[in-house]
Amino acid sequence: MSNSMNSQTSPSSQASQNHSPSAELFFRTANAYQQTAALKGAVELDIFTAIGQGKQTAVEIAKGCQASERGVRILCDYLCVLGFLTKEDERYNLTLDTATFLNRNSPAYMGGTLDFLLSPHLTEGFTDVAALVRHGGSLQPSGASLAPEHPMWVKFARAMMPMMAMPSQLIAQLVAGDSTQPMRVLDVAAGHGLFGIAFAKLNPNAQIVAQDWQNVLEVAKENAHAAGVSDRYSTVPGNAFEVDFGVDYDVVLLTNFLHHFDSGTCEQLLKKVHTALADSGRAITLEFIPNQDRISPPVPAMFTMMMLGTTPSGDTYTFVELERMFGNAGFKHSEFHPLPPSPQQVVISYK
Repeated sequence: MSNSMNSQTSPSSQASQNHSPSAELFFRTANAYQQTAALKGAVELDIFTAIGQGKQTAVEIAKGCQASERGVRILCDYLCVLGFLTKEDERYNLTLDTATFLNRNSPAYMGGTLDFLLSPHLTEGFTDVAALVRHGGSLQPSGASLAPEHPMWVKFARAMMPMMAMPSQLIAQLVAGDSTQPMRVLDVAAGHGLFGIAFAKLNPNAQIVAQDWQNVLEVAKENAHAAGVSDRYSTVPGNAFEVDFGVDYDVVLLTNFLHHFDSGTCEQLLKKVHTALADSGRAITLEFIPNQDRISPPVPAMFTMMMLGTTPSGDTYTFVELERMFGNAGFKHSEFHPLPPSPQQVVISYK
């Protein structure tokens, strides 16, 4: 038996025999800054929009974008390698995703989100990841992105609306459905305000209260006015942990907020939310929620790095962790809801 076992090849040994070592991942990751720069440049030049308008050769695209033919050819070939474009017989075409999110003429255009995602407020937090890891959190001064009235949140509110338009509508439909019953909704850290506004647009009897810093709430109020719901939209400026929310809300929205804090701080806020809800009320959480292994799915799992670089103690939380936090705050039970095609998920917690 022992001789037979010793003669067997382990799975790891078999893998090394079947696959030669490759430095491809190393070089691809070391040069990944070029991918970001290429995407940013393509958006600035309106490469994707030009192709969407029928300009398909390097000559046509270059003329439409007022750029050099050589530069356009190299950039478009690179974008093909990345998966943003396809190429056949020297003609470039948009993929479905690119046509949907990067053609400026698409209603789902998200190119503007780069104004926030690539802003110095975020990118400067990752100039020394080794130091981040040693420290265990952001090295930026004054609480990083959590500093009072931080200007980055105004940029966030204006830039990220296209990315949140679909999730806001999906959540309103999931929670409110076709109800026209009177409903009081508190939108915590409302930002652009789209989540509360979606409830107001879906239900003509919904009253929305938006909480955030005063400078950010100006953006939310602009959007409420544009949506025609200003008469049912009020605001509570200030720190979410300090201001008086009020009581008897049917719904409290916690969208993309909990990940900025450690679990103890989250529970402190959730207790306050529990108090603000009516007896039959629900807290609605939108988050990047990784699986229990914390390395899948890719987008929620990788989002944790963003929190390491931009917050003192923020994190992504699994559903089990969120369920525990809500339970400790007094909620009876929580439900997990995928939100396709968004990479984020929803947790509905019942008072």
